[in-house]
Amino acid sequence: MSGELLAAFLIGLAGAGHCLGMCGGIASALQLGGATGLPTTLSYHAGRLASYSLLGALLGLLAGSLDLAAWTLGLRYLSGALLIAMGLYIADWWRGLLWLERGGAWLWRPVQRLLTPLLPVRRPWQAGLLGMCWGLMPCGLIYSALAFAATTGDSLSAALVMLCFGLGTLPAMLGASLGAGVVQVQLRRRGLKVAIALLLILGGLWSLYLTVSHAGHLRMPLPDMASPGLESPGLDSPSGTAPSNPHHGHH
Repeated sequence: MSGELLAAFLIGLAGAGHCLGMCGGIASALQLGGATGLPTTLSYHAGRLASYSLLGALLGLLAGSLDLAAWTLGLRYLSGALLIAMGLYIADWWRGLLWLERGGAWLWRPVQRLLTPLLPVRRPWQAGLLGMCWGLMPCGLIYSALAFAATTGDSLSAALVMLCFGLGTLPAMLGASLGAGVVQVQLRRRGLKVAIALLLILGGLWSLYLTVSHAGHLRMPLPDMASPGLESPGLDSPSGTAPSNPHHGHH
């Protein structure tokens, strides 16, 4: 489980440029200055992390409700493939995950209308509610992380994966909120993104290798009751014939 949590944190950290492009403007706008600025900003990010965790818990619960060996094997393959896909996405070597953003746009439109009364943000509770809706925005990185969390097949584990993903996005997003330009520049460095992308790709390849290596164990057939040492009760001969009953035929 620790490997999944670390991978989720690195995905959030390496996606700094994407996060700043999608949400950086809003995070900056929530810094209102004065005594209410920091509480408002922290409320927004707390709501954002809560939305990620709750969505992860829901998907993990749904995925874990199917207790089938084939489903478990499929989730393991999906987990490795998603790590590779997200590594390629973060390094800008393959943008196939953008279809998730296009697919999620229809979900975001009604949410966006519901958020209108919260703007402009003046109170921490408004910022918190705004953040709570952020897990639904059309972002390929968020949706990919949610799919990765669902592969854990467990509600609590999936929630923790998404929490770690959210924590990974905090340096970039807090930097945007608080005007820390140095942090944003460092997180946008090409070398950092490529290094983390390579780690994710290697982790995905290793996960796929382990899954293929152990696939036979997940498909293990039911034991043959006629095999030596597994005879049915009452059968004491290799041929499986019942022992003679001295009282048979005297009824």
